[in-house]
This record gives sequence, C-alpha cells and structure tokens, in this order.
Amino acid sequence: MTNAFSTSSSASSASAARRIGVMFDRARRPEELASFAAELENLGAGPQVDDLWVVEDLGWAGGVSSATLALAATERLRVGIGISPAPLRNPALLAMEFATLARVFPGRFVAGIGHGSPDWMAQVGAASPTKLALLEETIGAVRGLLSGATTSVDGRTVHIDGVTLVHPPAEAPPVVAGVVRPRSLELSGRVADGTVMAEGQGPRAVEAALNTIAKGRAAVSPDGPAAHELIVFTHLYVDDDPAGVTTATAPVVAEYTEWLGIPREDVFLAAGPAATAAERIRSLWEAGADTVVLRPIGENPLGQVRVALAALAELA
Repeated sequence: MTNAFSTSSSASSASAARRIGVMFDRARRPEELASFAAELENLGAGPQVDDLWVVEDLGWAGGVSSATLALAATERLRVGIGISPAPLRNPALLAMEFATLARVFPGRFVAGIGHGSPDWMAQVGAASPTKLALLEETIGAVRGLLSGATTSVDGRTVHIDGVTLVHPPAEAPPVVAGVVRPRSLELSGRVADGTVMAEGQGPRAVEAALNTIAKGRAAVSPDGPAAHELIVFTHLYVDDDPAGVTTATAPVVAEYTEWLGIPREDVFLAAGPAATAAERIRSLWEAGADTVVLRPIGENPLGQVRVALAALAELA
C-alpha cells in the first residue's frame, strides 16, 4: 500500500513507499485500544496512516493480545508488535500465535522480536547471558515454522525437535528485529525481514544503522535478502510554544539520554510547530527509513497525529 507520502527516491533498499505509523502508547488503558485503532484508520480526509504498532513492555500489556484487538477493530491498517522479548517467549509458541494472526488477517501483521530490556528480563528470571544467540535462534526458528517447514534447532539457547505448524499461514508475516547496538543490527540484517529502531534516534543514526544492517545482509549473499524494511519510531509533540515543547518533552529527553547513552542534544524528536515536526519526520525518510512510527506525547494523541499529517501533506 502506498499513500500521499510515496516517493521514487527513497534511500531504503526495501521499498519506494514512505509509510507512516502510530504507536498505541503503553500507558493508555487496554480497553481504549479498539476505538483508538478504528479512529486512527479513518483519521480525517487527508493522508492515511498505514500502521498501528503495539508494545509488550513488562507490566503493561501483552503484544499478541493487543495486536489481535487492533486487527479485529480495523480493516486496512497493518499492525505490528514492537517487540516481543525473545527471553520471555518460546519460539514455537510465538510462531503459533503469529501464524494465527497471519491467517486470520493476511497481509496485515508484522511480528517484531527483540532482546527485551535487560532489567525487565532480570526481574522475571529471564535474563540471558547469550542475548545475540538467543535472538538469532529465536528469529530463525519462528521464520522456519511460519514458512510451514518442519523445524529443528539445537542451538546454544533454542532447542526444537521436529516441530511443524498444523495451520501455517499461506503467506508468512514479516519477522522484524527490534534492536539498537551494532552487533544486533548486523544480526538483524542477516536473519530478519526488517529492523525496528527505537525512539530518540535521528537521521545520522538511521544512516549508520543501515550501513551496519547492510553488512549483515551481505553476509547472507552479495545482494542480501530480497527486502529489508527499516521501521523507525519517533516521539511526536506538536506545539507552537517553545517553552511548552521543552516542558512536555523533558522527561522523554532525560529517559532516552540515559537509555541510548547519548548527549541530551542528540535525542531526536519530531517536536515543535507542525511544520517543524513534519520536516523532522521527513528527515527520517530521507535518511533511509521506510516506515516512521509516531509516538505522540501527552493528551490528544490522535489530534497531534492529525495535525502532523496535514503538515506532511503540505510538504508533499
């Protein structure tokens, strides 16, 4: 699906389409998700949103159940999980869950898998000393099972003996890796159908990530896999008042300064007046993102998305 943001000059290797998505924030109540998704799908008469993304962070809500609610409430939106933590999920069970969604909602589901927060994994006794092996083996097993193949894995962390899905999907959903660090980005290029980049990372980080992902793709074959979608999350806050922007975004800047280990001034946000926010979204596409997923800050998230979409249309 392409929309008003489509272009023939995207820097990404996966697609010429510039897609836009929106995150259902983890702080919102689960009972709000269905109505949020339905309203997002029909958000005004301007450019359409392509994706809705849900999360699976410890203590909030389950990713598969959230994706199911969103898919059932909509007809067009692609729904992604960003991400299911590999340490919490047996790959056979993940594949069973993903296959069901892919069969019932063909072409509308993206399966995201990642390392999970080390602190959260430790809280539930799931911390892994072999994070890279666990993620690679989990993604490989899930993709094998979703393809309909009888799958066996005797790895460092994953052990599956001759499992076959009884109801594999006719078309396997893309399995994408939610990762940050260089070794994990290279792994994503080798074994996943796409990469999810977390919030706070701007065009320079996108370009660097694409270079690292390309090394992983080249290790598979000189040309890499047929496609690899780069999905970049970014916070959105639209306000004409600079002081209001600073106040509203300060907690986010502090959180991502610490989490990403970068200076405060390097934390990237699509924030400011609508035209500024739109330019910053476009800068991520121009750096090579295929899909930009907006995470609105504060109240009235859909109102902020609506304003940003209108500003993006003015840039098109």
